[in-house]
Amino acid sequence: MQYRIDKRTGNRLSVLGFGCMRFPKTLGMVDQKKTEELILRSIEGGVNLFDTAWFYPGSEETLGSILHRNKVREKCFISTKLPTVMLKNPSDFDKFFDQQLVRLRTGYIDYYLMHMLTDMDQWNKLKSWGIEKWIEAKKKSGQVRQIGFSFHGMREEFLKIIDDYDWEICLIQYNYSDVNYQAGITGLRAAAEKMPVMIMEPLLGGKLATGLPKSAVEIFKKANPDLSPAGWALNWLWNQQEVTLLLSGMGNMAQLEENMKCADKAAAGMLGEAEEAVFEKVLEQVNRVYKIRCTGCNYCMPCPRGVNIPGCFAAYNASYSMGYPAGMQQFIFSTGFISERSGSPHLCVNCGKCEKHCPQNLPIMKELGNVRRRMEPFWFRFVGVIARAVMGRSRKKKNA
Repeated sequence: MQYRIDKRTGNRLSVLGFGCMRFPKTLGMVDQKKTEELILRSIEGGVNLFDTAWFYPGSEETLGSILHRNKVREKCFISTKLPTVMLKNPSDFDKFFDQQLVRLRTGYIDYYLMHMLTDMDQWNKLKSWGIEKWIEAKKKSGQVRQIGFSFHGMREEFLKIIDDYDWEICLIQYNYSDVNYQAGITGLRAAAEKMPVMIMEPLLGGKLATGLPKSAVEIFKKANPDLSPAGWALNWLWNQQEVTLLLSGMGNMAQLEENMKCADKAAAGMLGEAEEAVFEKVLEQVNRVYKIRCTGCNYCMPCPRGVNIPGCFAAYNASYSMGYPAGMQQFIFSTGFISERSGSPHLCVNCGKCEKHCPQNLPIMKELGNVRRRMEPFWFRFVGVIARAVMGRSRKKKNA
């Protein structure tokens, strides 16, 4: 495992951090056994930063329990976040923070972030509530070691925020397909002059690992048959000295082992002109077929009407990148085609709740309309009614 130094503290941070938003699940719940195996193996392999948040279902509790039970809390750094969108008044600072300490079974947080800042207005509101004095008190008590923020907004707002406070770390979305998106490369370089920079969505919610068009995969394979698309994407980030570490939501042991293997060789300046040319060719293919830049973070969920928004978008993109039959198959399973409980885009009533929470600022309602036009032709729901009727009769015969 390679490490990069937090110059403000001297902390040696593993270039590969464990993103805890996508722990493996069984029947919709965090699989405690599989997650424990992953966390302990990652620590054994040198990973020393784990990033979680209040909003990640079951994540803080699971992480805290595993670290406490195995007596490895002191071997790693914990990063978690104050859920800013849920704050109603200044007393909520302590309300959420105290509960997070209990969830994580710890007396302090190494890196505590303001979650999902989007602009200066949001930060100014927190300041008007006394957040700066609150941070000062928490740091003085030792309950917060370093303070930072995660960002989802426009580059200009990001630059204002990093200049407005003596931040000690930040978390931004960045990958080879998002060079000029949100904070982008300009924000990365500006922030790196002041603090460590963590990267989220290095694989764009897995899209840059398993969701690439076949033509893009072939380009990577031809250039280096021993390196997966995921490995290429991670190396692109580690190649930049401004990137302190990246967070990967590794959901199984194979992903973890592959990422740790890549992290063993990670170095700034590791890529040359030939590799840069490969990324240019891949991006040409990605931009040609990729329609909706959804990362599958699920902040838009649950939909009041039951629309499976991330599932709809993933299937829609797949219909272009992997072909319409493959996309349609994915859409059928994502929307409950053979179930009365549908997650179909036709259920959308344009309430707008989803768009208020989307960190990518996607025009979700408009895009759901596009999904419906492509993935639900006039015959689609009629066939669904027949399929459900047939399935119903089959179940009755089986139970008779």
